[in-house]
Amino acid sequence: MARIRIPSTIVIIFVTVQTGFLLFMYARYSGFMPQSEEKPSQVHILILSSWRSGSSFVGQLFSQHPSVFYLMEPAWHVWVTMYQNSAKVLHMAVRDLVRSVFLCDMSVFDAYMPWKRNLSDLFQWAASRALCSAPACDSFQRTDITSELACKTLCGRYPFSKVEEACKTYSHVVIKEVRFFDLKVLYPLLTDPSLNLKIIHLVRDPRAVVKSREQSVKALARDNGIVLSTNGTKVEDSKYKVMQEVCRSHVQIYETATLKPPNFLKDRYLMVRFEDLVKDPLSEISEMYKFADLSLTPRLKSWIYNITHGQGPGKKKEAFKITSRDAVSVSQAWRNVLSFQKVKKIQEVCKGAINILGYQLVDSEKEQRDLTLDLVLPIRQNQFSWSSFNPKH
Repeated sequence: MARIRIPSTIVIIFVTVQTGFLLFMYARYSGFMPQSEEKPSQVHILILSSWRSGSSFVGQLFSQHPSVFYLMEPAWHVWVTMYQNSAKVLHMAVRDLVRSVFLCDMSVFDAYMPWKRNLSDLFQWAASRALCSAPACDSFQRTDITSELACKTLCGRYPFSKVEEACKTYSHVVIKEVRFFDLKVLYPLLTDPSLNLKIIHLVRDPRAVVKSREQSVKALARDNGIVLSTNGTKVEDSKYKVMQEVCRSHVQIYETATLKPPNFLKDRYLMVRFEDLVKDPLSEISEMYKFADLSLTPRLKSWIYNITHGQGPGKKKEAFKITSRDAVSVSQAWRNVLSFQKVKKIQEVCKGAINILGYQLVDSEKEQRDLTLDLVLPIRQNQFSWSSFNPKH
């Protein structure tokens, strides 16, 4: 019988290629392939902030983008249904709801909403351009800049099933949420292979936040009670106890993300100050879009300019609306409106946040009223820790 001789070099090449292929397949199915090869097709963005910090404005910067499916504070439904619990207890339920929304699974709302429902049953649904345009509603195009009033008039009666249908057609799912007080609660979402999550952490000068909160005292009373664990009792934050918790949470989130963060947070956390945003909107928004893998369109540029260059700081009745205002005046209004005694108290309970987030304390009413004195400093990291700071009461 004739024998076929195969050169040894060919055998070596064959074995090498076969071994490489087996190692490739083993790595692929054993979970050792780099995560970048297995990222979900959608990008998930969480705008993480607190009440009256400009988060509704930032939410609209994403909502109006034609590639974005946006929901504003869907966890409101959790807090309204389970209001007798504390914020800490509700963290897990809020996280589970947010994860389901990111995955476009809207059945999670079954526990919190009527069985037969329309788009209008969803909290702040009209703030979502995606729910005001096809396929959720036929009245607007994706490239349109929509208004809440027009959307409420034309789209409210569409079935709730349109929320999930629409969500699945977008490349980006963005959620704005004010009900997380600890970044570590979000670690399971950041390590979840079914999510491609990035976090934009929006902060604002606590003194400006208090000024804004004073315009909406009654609207925030129930949320205050949940933050302070009052078993369902509404609270007006006259002693700034809620502000103390809000400031504490911003410090915790920022320190956790910037001082020896876990590897999975690399390139997935961005801190934005409201004051920087209104001072140079297009530059800051371009950075946020770049972080989120989005592009700024000419129509969005024009809309952003118009909405940040209105007349005056806005009226009290517009506290929860996105209207055209002089954004810089909005950010500085507290300096003329709040008494120096109030400012001193806020600085006492939020001294750590004011320090680490890059704001300047004022030592007198003269400094407070002097608008030529810039109180927004360059961001600097320091070793501040809540464990070493005890605010005076």
